[in-house]
Amino acid sequence: MFYKLPKFNYYRVTSLNEALKLINELEDFKVVAGGTDLVMDLKIKRYIPKNIIDISRVKELDYIVDDGDRIRIGALTKLQEIVDSPIIREKAYVLAEAVNQMASWQIRNIATIGGNLCNASPAADTAPPLYVLNAELKLVSVEGERIVPVTKFFHGPRKTELKKNELLAEIIIPVEKDAGASAIKLGRRNAFTLSIVAVATLVKVSGNKFTDVRVALNSVAPTPVRATSVEKALTGREVSLKAVEEASKLVVNDIKPISDVRASADYRREMSIVLTRDSLLKSLERIGVRIGGEE
Repeated sequence: MFYKLPKFNYYRVTSLNEALKLINELEDFKVVAGGTDLVMDLKIKRYIPKNIIDISRVKELDYIVDDGDRIRIGALTKLQEIVDSPIIREKAYVLAEAVNQMASWQIRNIATIGGNLCNASPAADTAPPLYVLNAELKLVSVEGERIVPVTKFFHGPRKTELKKNELLAEIIIPVEKDAGASAIKLGRRNAFTLSIVAVATLVKVSGNKFTDVRVALNSVAPTPVRATSVEKALTGREVSLKAVEEASKLVVNDIKPISDVRASADYRREMSIVLTRDSLLKSLERIGVRIGGEE
């Protein structure tokens, strides 16, 4: 079926200051970077804005920088750049692992990490790894900048912390030491598909006890979520398969899945338990702790 784009005024900017000035002045607009989500939304008339601001040529927002104790990623960094980055693969592998399961190679070479976050889909695949990495987001406007935790960024489907005149400029990731992390995605196909459920976990262990546990999921609530029930149940507990399995079942306390064309709520609920368990076991394995139970 052929969908026709609505008419709009088109602005292409080449600097951050130019972009911020425009979004401060215009009333009815949408910002486009890679366009892999927005163009489809325009075609199906989800949005009919009077103005489109194209920021894809703002090169100052396209970078991956290693500051030693943290990594900074520009919001216009392409998803494939994240997969290929030696910095990300060494110091924030769980993000590269999650992104590598997203879309196709062609789409990842167009889509940006900032766009995936700002689209604010409940199925945003960059969110769970960024949640467990305790990432922060730099939001900028003509008035200045502010830093917000990524866990506070999503307000609901397609709703974010961004004010009308703000742009997401940067993702800031603290570098975790002595931690194991993993990301697992379940879709209707093995690739090129939206998540039915995706889970990311991060664990730290000392003296055979969990000292830090982080679990995040998407596609099981109006926004990506941290599974605090699982985290609290494991923190301070001795590492064992029984502990992981018992705690994983508590994930149902932190999610509110719905039934849709991809899966039923019951299936999402059950798979959240399974994927949480499997991801925790994989995270443990990545710091040399094998307790069995992997399939």
